[in-house]
Amino acid sequence: MQGRRLRARLRGWGGVGAMAVVCAVALVFALLLPLAEPRDGSVGTGGSGLARVTQAKAEDGCPTPAMREAPEKQTLSPSGADGSTIEAIKNRTGEKRKLIVGVDQNSYRWGYRDPNSGGTGDLEGFDIDLVHRIAKDILGDENDVQFKAIPTDQRIPAIRDGRVDMVVRTMTINCARLADVAFSAPYFETGQQVLAPKSSPITGYDESLAKKKICTATGSTANTKLTDDQQEHKLVSSADLRTTVPNQLDCLVRLQLGEVDAVVTDGALAASQAAQDPTVELKGDPFTVEYYGVAMKKDADDLVRRVNQILVDYRQDKTNGWQASYDRWLSATLGKDSSTSEPPPPQYLRKG
Repeated sequence: MQGRRLRARLRGWGGVGAMAVVCAVALVFALLLPLAEPRDGSVGTGGSGLARVTQAKAEDGCPTPAMREAPEKQTLSPSGADGSTIEAIKNRTGEKRKLIVGVDQNSYRWGYRDPNSGGTGDLEGFDIDLVHRIAKDILGDENDVQFKAIPTDQRIPAIRDGRVDMVVRTMTINCARLADVAFSAPYFETGQQVLAPKSSPITGYDESLAKKKICTATGSTANTKLTDDQQEHKLVSSADLRTTVPNQLDCLVRLQLGEVDAVVTDGALAASQAAQDPTVELKGDPFTVEYYGVAMKKDADDLVRRVNQILVDYRQDKTNGWQASYDRWLSATLGKDSSTSEPPPPQYLRKG
């Protein structure tokens, strides 16, 4: 149902792969020696062990099939109560008494600095509106926020290292990330899509990507999806996936310079980028269904519950809530009547 809705509203992404046949000697060693995942998170090379290690890593945050089927449901039920995490934020003094949030500053209509804003350079966009709403609820003033612009590949490290209280940066909820951080209920639904020049023969996520250079952001779901699909032979083997960048917007720059043939990213972001550059367009339908969530530390249960309560109120606020923000920032690129114009319904599996 959701897949059909998504295909109807946007337009153009990608699983864990199988490897070559293992020789008899290698099979003996595989049986004798335990399979260990490297400490650096890489999966090594060769043998069917690659598929097993990658699969185990991807499912770390979702130990059951039901959780793997719907990682966006792996969140705590809403609550407006304060806990130790929120109290620590409130007890900050002076100029430090702010909510510290990791955001993007280069994603048009999501989190960006408008060059036509009169020189203020203030961050604005759909994600930024949500941050202001969270700050107002927790600290009483929507401007009690310290924004920290972080690249795509630093979203999880920034949370784990305590550099930010949360990340609100078009961040997809998935099992691999749930092993490292906690997520709120979803606040937006999207899917991976292909972005390429209008003049390109590329038609979507299909055989037309053969021998094409494709850019993705390091640590993004797009990068993982394409790599896994190529290993599983769901993506043509000649597609060149070597171009990765720290920030997703850098892919658009590479595309504009002619250094790559296509970009794969969330369709919601791709639509905004196409709005910035009239020479590019979305190619084909979305090929995944994904959800954005607010990411926080795994042990910050009170903050997760509070953000989920804020999202409940934000969805219901018809004047200054989710719908008003969508109409202001996203309806021009995603449509006023498509199913993206409504927030995804929250579901909570973790009650404790």
